[in-house]
Amino acid sequence: MSKNYELELLSKLVGIDTNAQTKTGYAACSEVIRIEAEKLGFKVRVYDSAKLAPDKMSRPNLVIDLDVGASERIILSTHYDVVLAGQGWSHEPFRLTIEENRAYGRGASDNKAGIVAALSALRELKVKGNSRVNVSLLVSPDEEVGGELGVGYLVETVKIRGDGAIILDSGPDVVSIGASGAVWGKMIVRGLQGHAGYPHLAKNAIELALPLLNDLAKYAKIREKVHSRLPAPPTAPKKKVWGRFSITMLRAGEKENVIPGECEARFDLRVCPDEDNEKARRALSDYFEKIRKKHKCDAQLEFTSKLASNYYIDPKHPLVKALSVAARQVVGKVSIAADLGGNDGHYFARAGIPVVSYGPIRNDCNFHGKDEFVYITDLDLVKKVLVQLCTNWTHSTK
Repeated sequence: MSKNYELELLSKLVGIDTNAQTKTGYAACSEVIRIEAEKLGFKVRVYDSAKLAPDKMSRPNLVIDLDVGASERIILSTHYDVVLAGQGWSHEPFRLTIEENRAYGRGASDNKAGIVAALSALRELKVKGNSRVNVSLLVSPDEEVGGELGVGYLVETVKIRGDGAIILDSGPDVVSIGASGAVWGKMIVRGLQGHAGYPHLAKNAIELALPLLNDLAKYAKIREKVHSRLPAPPTAPKKKVWGRFSITMLRAGEKENVIPGECEARFDLRVCPDEDNEKARRALSDYFEKIRKKHKCDAQLEFTSKLASNYYIDPKHPLVKALSVAARQVVGKVSIAADLGGNDGHYFARAGIPVVSYGPIRNDCNFHGKDEFVYITDLDLVKKVLVQLCTNWTHSTK
């Protein structure tokens, strides 16, 4: 299939800002995908989860079906929402820019390239008529903010089911057999707000928080000692996936002459794919209580994420073998490892659907950063792997 088709579609998708904070481009982007899929002759179902959203904004979830009369179905899962573009780009974030083998733009790799590669694969399978398995491509919003009204809605409310699922949100050189869970939360330190000219009448929440934050940051070293049984990606600094902890946001103060009465720090706790999620939360809570008592301050820890989002699959599962074989036939050498990041795979895992990850996002693609890009050759490569998987499919894959 022509690279022009893939780049033209990617250009249309990147040209729409679908950041997960404002959500203003969701309807427009999903409509482009729907029209394109129907133009290719596919049945498209649209499920909007807006009624369950606090803001009631449209969140179209697309299910694009290729039915070949097979007894089994594979699910391909992608997302069209992106993170905020941010500052410092040398390319226009919402206009696809081609430079040699790179296509730049916000979402070019994460995850609009996955949408393009999947649609291109379905297009080829339909034309050649050689798929041995039915395929459902899910294209959803809100993955970057948890996925509850995206894939979570399709799996838990609409009850989309399949005999296996592939999250197209990883790299092309690794078949991912699990993902780390993201546990989000916040620490709130309370002081007493007051006039900066009268500091003796106030309690500065920032100053109270500093020693507590210093000790909280040390928790990263404790988390590094937690190791998974699953291998880390080849480019990782450790052989096995490990626990991580990062302070990621800090907010305090309203004005230069006002001593803040509250300081809030947000954090990201990464749980290994095969780690007990609740045990990891309790360990952090216990550590926080210890340092809170040490510094004798009015502070509390609160977890803002509800679901356990870590998951893994047995490396010997037939789905892992099937995708690995297909990838090696196209790519050559492919590793089997678990992801350091998270993805929507946990929704499928909880529903009892075997799930793995694969995709066009290499570590150097600057996903979530400035000048995000995808290697153009990877669009075709991932498409070919998916085509190979579907044409190789046998009942023994289940």
